[in-house]
Amino acid sequence: MLAQLRIWADRLIGLSANIGALGLLVEVVVILIDVVGRAFGSPLFGSQDIITMGMTVLVFGAMAMCDRNGGHIAVDLLERRYPSWLNRWIDICAAVLGAVIFAFIAWAIIDSAKLSVMLNLSTNLLRLPKAWFQWGLAGFSVLTALGMLLRAAELFLSGRDVRAERASPV
Repeated sequence: MLAQLRIWADRLIGLSANIGALGLLVEVVVILIDVVGRAFGSPLFGSQDIITMGMTVLVFGAMAMCDRNGGHIAVDLLERRYPSWLNRWIDICAAVLGAVIFAFIAWAIIDSAKLSVMLNLSTNLLRLPKAWFQWGLAGFSVLTALGMLLRAAELFLSGRDVRAERASPV
């Protein structure tokens, strides 16, 4: 059951990371076009809007993969001095705390998206609806929180730490 859940979680995390990579590609292309356009006196109209919204996709789209691969900052000064069971409990607590933090981020962004819909908020130049990006950011945050909870459950139930394994290509 847990193994099947991990397979589906890894697929969703891979999709999220691919969307984040697409956001990076859009960022690079927009910045390139804008810089070249500025050199010729004609910058790309709306590049600031695209870059700002693209950064939310770039950062939060890759966040679940960052956790999956153990990419978050970890201070391990005393890890070698602690027994393995204590290190395991610290990892479990850290994963649960991270899940709670990302759940609160999602909750706050969902509230913000509701306000954006109610007030019809959009970006400054291109008038892209802000709610679209906020819903996406909330979805990425929920996925990250669920991935962290799954990691905590795996650590608790089987002692398996997916961060120690190489991410399987999905």
